[in-house]
Amino acid sequence: MQLLDRQQALAIAPLWRLGFRPFFLAGALFALLSVALWAAALHGLARPALSAGLLAWHRHEMPFGFGLAIIAGFLLTAVQNWTGRPGLSGRPLIALFGLWLAARLAWYVPMPLAVLIALQLAFIGLFIAQMARQLIAARQRNNYPILLVLSLLALCQALTLAGVSLGDDNLQRRGALAALWLIGVLLSLIGGRVIPFFTQRGLGRVEPFAAHPWLDRLLLVCGMLVAALFASGHNLQPHPGLAAPFIVLSVLHGLRLWRWHLRGIWRVPLLWSLHMAYAWLLLASLGMSAWHLGWLAHPSLASHALAVGAMGGLILAMMARVSLGHTGRALQPPKAMAWAFGLLNLGALIRVSAGSGWLWLAALCWSLAFALFAWYYAPMLCRARVDGHPG
Repeated sequence: MQLLDRQQALAIAPLWRLGFRPFFLAGALFALLSVALWAAALHGLARPALSAGLLAWHRHEMPFGFGLAIIAGFLLTAVQNWTGRPGLSGRPLIALFGLWLAARLAWYVPMPLAVLIALQLAFIGLFIAQMARQLIAARQRNNYPILLVLSLLALCQALTLAGVSLGDDNLQRRGALAALWLIGVLLSLIGGRVIPFFTQRGLGRVEPFAAHPWLDRLLLVCGMLVAALFASGHNLQPHPGLAAPFIVLSVLHGLRLWRWHLRGIWRVPLLWSLHMAYAWLLLASLGMSAWHLGWLAHPSLASHALAVGAMGGLILAMMARVSLGHTGRALQPPKAMAWAFGLLNLGALIRVSAGSGWLWLAALCWSLAFALFAWYYAPMLCRARVDGHPG
């Protein structure tokens, strides 16, 4: 049976064998093009005709277009390892990817707003249904929190799109920011599993890092609470009492980073990139704490620390590592990826510390980082290895 499964996998074109292949490549290309377009529009160099307007498009597409694509690629691949059941591949994967692509293109094509909204929600709905089918069939109860967070993310997307439909800026902000912090919860959930494991393996450490389930559960609950406060609109206005959950998040993220840290990580780009990206979760939480306490002028600095530094950084680092591992290659990325990781972090630093006149440079750093990934990783994502590795 295993031989038959392998033969069936090898009969599928390499790009469609597992979810990470098309979604990582397309997500990286979308990241560099969409941010370049956003920056060009802000500086008056482009006037894209987008359904519902440029700001609504940017708010929606960064978490639900870019972020969700990479989340889908990673989880549709990881669920195969978790359950021991074949992951989505072939025609079903092509259909799901085609739906994601259609939802992205819908913003550029004149069509009824209801059709655009239906395309957006159809993708996340089918993705969650596929994940639920595999996890529930395998009784993977330890991964049910991921289904919960994905379902809440779908509700946030519905809230954002309701704001688009009604022309309500407040609803759009509530939905998009709540989604961004829910993605932070997913980054924490997945990062809490893979960063210590990758660090142990990457440095040849024999003893695994100690597990702390209470810390994981507290991060999950606190992260969902923060997202709920954004969705309800409470986190849109500063209030000293609302700094508390962000302070808790800061302490917990800091505790994790301290426990995971080994000096050897700074010699390994695939490791320091993960640790630096996770540190942006800490900085984003600290930033929101400072805003609620009146120490920071604007919360968008914290939001972009989360979006650019944490989400963008962890996505880039995970794509670089997962793409190598799941195509059966040695865990040695192209040397240019160290530059890509550095550019991504530089772009995040510029975005949260420099004035609006420097947004073009932050966008350039971001786009170059994802361009380097696409350039060096496209061949391995689109082709099979000579040994026929089915991943």
